[in-house]
Amino acid sequence: MRAGYILFGWAMLVLGVVGIFVPLLPTTPFLLLAAWAFCRSSPRLYDRLLAHPCLGAYVRNFREYRAIPLRAKIISVTLIWATLLYCIFGVVRAWWWAQAGLLLLAVGLTWHILSYATLRRPE
Repeated sequence: MRAGYILFGWAMLVLGVVGIFVPLLPTTPFLLLAAWAFCRSSPRLYDRLLAHPCLGAYVRNFREYRAIPLRAKIISVTLIWATLLYCIFGVVRAWWWAQAGLLLLAVGLTWHILSYATLRRPE
């Protein structure tokens, strides 16, 4: 079971890192899942994740404050809208139902991100 948690944790960690660069792939939920898996399987990996200079801040900020830094909110919402508007007007022009679905996805993701408190202190 321990090996399964470790493998799951590494998979979630990889997805979280990819999510930093891919607009529609979330970072924090995957890093939280990695922290959960590492906490149950390897205290050493859990401590290393929390101590990481970039990735540890995502987990610590969310676990301690249930908040997202303002900069992360702005970047996330901007990239979501830029990506989905490109898809709506450039990729799926022929399918109105796909355009409507993408628009609803953008609104839902924006609402979800903005529903969390804004972390006012520096990361």
